This record gives sequence, structure tokens and C-alpha cells, in this order.
Amino acid sequence: MLKVAFDGQILLKGKKTGIAWCAESILLQLAEQKKIEKQFNCFTFAYPSESKAFLEKYRKLDYQVQECRWFHDVLYRMIWYYLPIPYSIFFKKKADVTVFFNYAVPPGVYGKKVVFVHDMAYRTFPKTVRRKTKCFLELVLEKSCKRADRIVTISEFSKQEIIRYLNVPEEKISVIPLGVDRHRFHTGYPAARIKKVKQKYGLEGEYLLYVGTIEPRKNLKRLIEAYAQLPLYVPKLVLVGKKGWLYQEIFQTVERLGLKKRVVFLGYAADQEIPLIMAGAKCFLFPSLYEGFGLPPLEAMACGVPVVTANCSALPEVVGDAAVLVEPDKTESIRQGILAVLEKEELRKQMIERGIQQAKKFSWKKTADSLVEICQRL
Repeated sequence: MLKVAFDGQILLKGKKTGIAWCAESILLQLAEQKKIEKQFNCFTFAYPSESKAFLEKYRKLDYQVQECRWFHDVLYRMIWYYLPIPYSIFFKKKADVTVFFNYAVPPGVYGKKVVFVHDMAYRTFPKTVRRKTKCFLELVLEKSCKRADRIVTISEFSKQEIIRYLNVPEEKISVIPLGVDRHRFHTGYPAARIKKVKQKYGLEGEYLLYVGTIEPRKNLKRLIEAYAQLPLYVPKLVLVGKKGWLYQEIFQTVERLGLKKRVVFLGYAADQEIPLIMAGAKCFLFPSLYEGFGLPPLEAMACGVPVVTANCSALPEVVGDAAVLVEPDKTESIRQGILAVLEKEELRKQMIERGIQQAKKFSWKKTADSLVEICQRL
């Protein structure tokens, strides 16, 4: 039987954001996959005990968990470019294929190698990417793509970006769209459960919603400026997500515009509460400047919430005709998009119906099956 190892390091990093959600969704879906033997590789040296306890979940899902308990993953990432210590030294159980979810392929990996390259934001919008992330990708990404036998990306848009910036042959790249977990994101939540979560977070009445990391690339400063120009009867704006980087200006914009009572930062919400917060929203706003895919708009659609999102990067490819598209670099366009959904009832109903159908086109089973197929071909 084909043996596939998965580098699961990103799942031990605490609160999950986009790439970690992608990795975990695929790995959980693969638990039902009987065509391959599954292995989970991770460094656990100096990690807290709760991180190590997390690995029991994967053992119960029939993953062979390989821990490296004597070396730190961060140190390895820092030195492998200059000192190419083989990955196989740390993980001695050999696999036919090893999958890396987070851009980088270390040296000395046994067997075939698959790497996920989600987007090229560090090249297109370098000022919106954390400096250490940008430096690391500049050092390792091109070499990682050469080491990989297959590059997986998540949209046709990202595929063209990889070809454009890294000069990778088109035939080496596979596009696998992400999925929507319809066990979590759906329209069937009882009103009482939605109300309970809203009360927990102090969300009285209606609200507009953004979910994602608080960072410049998400275009939140311009979203807040557009919101400031809306009539006072428009519901409050709620932003859910942990602080990323260079977020100070976003909070300063709220202060500058006198919106502290109308713009609410909830911080990082529990995984199981995000769908309920989405389901309770009047409208979902995601005017991001750049996305390799853009999963939150699809998840909001699955919850029956109309979406306003940007007309650039991979977002139009993902949302199809089921969202109101705006020009993210124009405050007036964002303002008009929000007003259209709030004031035009027929458009609102249309977006909700189309959104539910659009979200059904994407599933983690399709994503996982496509990844297994790639490994089998290799």
C-alpha cells in the first residue's frame, strides 16, 4: 500500500489560521481514506505538553505519528538553507511520498515530495507580509519548488502567479481547490444557538461581519473608511480574528474616525462558534487585496449570508456570480457594495440563494481525494 507522510508542524503552532485550517481539514478527511497508509511527522522538542497531547487525536485517526523529540523545528528551518541537514535524520520511517503544507521542502527527504504553495503574496504585496516570513520564503521557496516532484496550489490564479514569479513549468503544478466543511457551515443552526453565541460576545441586534486575520492585506483600513461613510442606521461592523502583523494602523483608523462604538474587534473566536457568528450576520464583508483562494466568503455563503468581496486575485474564481464584487482599492466601491446588499432586498435574496449553491461545489473530500490521486500518480 502507498505510504504517504504529512508534515504536520503547522498544526502545533497554537491558534489556527488559513494554512493550518487547510492542512487539518485535509488530514481529517483523509482519516476515512483507506487507499493509503498515513504518517504524521512533527518536531515536538520544547513544545508544551498540550501540543503533544494533540497528537493523540491523529493516532486515533490511524496516523502513524513520528515525533522528533531532540531537535527544534524553528532551528532546523533557520539552518537548512546554509547547512543542508537531511530531513530523513529526524524522521527515519520512510514514506513513498511526503506532503508539505506550508511552502517549504527541506533537504534530504526520502521518496517523492509534494509541496503546497498557497499564494505569492510575499512577492505581490511584500509590505503586507511579516518580515521574517518574507525573508524565509525568499531564501527557500525557489529551491523548495525545485526539490518538489509536484507543486499543489489552490486556484488557477495562484498557479499563474507561481509561474510568473518562480518560472516553474506549468505541467509541474496541480490546482486543488479548498473545501467547505458543511458539517460546520450550514443554514440549519437553530435561532436559539445563534442568539446564545451573540449574547456571549455582546452582539446585540444586527451586524456586518469580517472573519480573518487582522492585517494590512485584508484591506481592513479601507473597509473601515468605507463603513464610516455609510448612514448611521447601518448595523455595527464586527471583525473576528487574531492580530496578525502591522495591524496598528487598522485600530488607529477606528480611533481617528470616532467609530469605537460602532466597530467591534472580537479577537479570536472558538472554532465551533465561528459558523454561528457567521449565521447571525446581516452581511459578510471580505474586500481583501490579495487571496490565493479566499475560504471565509464561501463559508459565509454556506451559512446563508450574502457576501461582498473584492473583484481581484482568486476571489472572483471562488465566489462566481454568488457575491457582490467591489473594487478593493476604492472606498466608494466598497461603500456602494455594502449598501446594495442592505437596501436591495431582491439582490440580497439572490445572493443568499446563489451563495448556498456555490458553496456546495467545494468539499474537503474532493480536495483530499485529489491529493491522494496526485500521490498515487507520483
